[in-house]
This record gives sequence, structure tokens and C-alpha cells, in this order.
Amino acid sequence: MQYLTPNMPFPAVINASPEGLLAIGGDLSTERIIEAYKKGIFPWFGNDDPILWWSPDPRFVLFPEKLKVSKSMKQVLRKVDYKITINKAFEEVITACSMSKRVGQNSTWITSGMQKAYVDLYKLGYAKSVEVWKNNKLIAGLYGVDLNNGVFCGESMFTKESNASKVGFITFVQNTNYKLIDCQVYTNHLESLGAEDISRASFLKYLE
Repeated sequence: MQYLTPNMPFPAVINASPEGLLAIGGDLSTERIIEAYKKGIFPWFGNDDPILWWSPDPRFVLFPEKLKVSKSMKQVLRKVDYKITINKAFEEVITACSMSKRVGQNSTWITSGMQKAYVDLYKLGYAKSVEVWKNNKLIAGLYGVDLNNGVFCGESMFTKESNASKVGFITFVQNTNYKLIDCQVYTNHLESLGAEDISRASFLKYLE
């Protein structure tokens, strides 16, 4: 793997380890992060780690037309009284995501530095949030990077009420014009919604 100095470009993603780790170090400037996502690379590290950059192969993605909505979720979607918005509370969403407890994780990877970096991306039009409201209270949401090329790179989601984050995600996907939702790495939750593995080479073609 490559150790990055502040001005050093990323190595070719083919140099990533079998687990997908490509490089260590560098910085979280908006220029660096935008460059990373456009090349199929994303940052992911813990509070006590250096900055780690990843480009796994295969890549876990969701094609919007392949979204799976179970019968039970269809009933939930018909019954719930939620309001879904876009980009109305980005900072609230990313803060809530950073505070959300994850199975098998003792600390968040959404550090204060990461939060600032993605808020800066949002202000430049390269990040997007989806909010789920109930009685004017934010109860769920998700955020990610919008490359403005038809690919949305999902980063994290949170929920304070059962199924609320699913409602937000499904509604977002059903009403999107994206050709691809990047889910990065496998999860049971996203597989149940229709996400699948594709090769890194195929993923990079979509980024073009």
C-alpha cells in the first residue's frame, strides 16, 4: 500500500490489498476526497487510526431498477406518516449517524474531521442527505457523496424508529435518476434490498 504525502496522487486502485486497502495518510481536503470518489476510492478509519483509503474488489452496489421491497415493507410504506426531504438537515443527519451504535464497533469512523470534510462537500454540492421526519422531528436519515455523474455513493444511515431508515432509503431510490447507488461493502441489510457485488473494473466504468 502507498503512504501518501499531502500532494501525492492516489496509486492505481489495482494496487489495493485483497481486503481493498489502497493507501494510508494524505488529508481530508475536499479536493482529495472528490478525487478519491471519482477514482472509486473512499476513506474509512477509526478514531485512533491514520487516514485509510479503500477500493474493494468486488464492489457492493444497488441498481435502482433492481430495488427489492418486501410485502411487509410495502405495507409500512402505505401506512406510515413520515415526511421525506432532501438536503434539509445535512449536518443533523451526519451528526446522528456518527452517534449511532453499530454492531461490532466500539467507536465511530465518522470522526469530527470526517464530519467537517463531508459538510464542506455538501456546501460545494458534492454531498447529499435524506431526512425522515415524524411530527416535525428527525427520526432517520442517510447521507452520501453525489458525484454529479449518475452515481450516488452512500456513506451512512441512522434511525430512531424501526423501519424509518428503510422508508427513507427506499423512497430515495424509487424517486432517483441515479444509474447506480454505491454501497461500498457487503451488508445483509442492503442485500435484502437488492444490492449486489460487481467487479471493481465494472464499477469504475460507471464512474466514467
